[in-house]
Amino acid sequence: MESIAWMAWTLPTAIFFAALACTLAVMTWLAAVYPEAERVGVLRIPTTRGDRLFISLVLAAVIHLLWIGIVGTDPIATLPIGQEGFEVSSLWLATGISLATAVLIFRTV
Repeated sequence: MESIAWMAWTLPTAIFFAALACTLAVMTWLAAVYPEAERVGVLRIPTTRGDRLFISLVLAAVIHLLWIGIVGTDPIATLPIGQEGFEVSSLWLATGISLATAVLIFRTV
């Protein structure tokens, strides 16, 4: 395990990669069951589900980087779990914003 210690595997990192794997699995299943059809949205370019997913992921990365740069990662709450408690980072708010923009992108783009 020392060879991957530099990766700083934390609970949020594990959740992110698990969610990304689940998203890719669902998108693969959707492509097999319901073939994709391009549609034109507010960008006035034809996009598929994969295109909209890519746009959503890039926008989520930008939102998180801006959040870290402007707001920071200070804890916003401490949950009473364990002896010392579990701190909730403000990055969860950025994640919520990213999910909301992803829904908006899938609906309108």
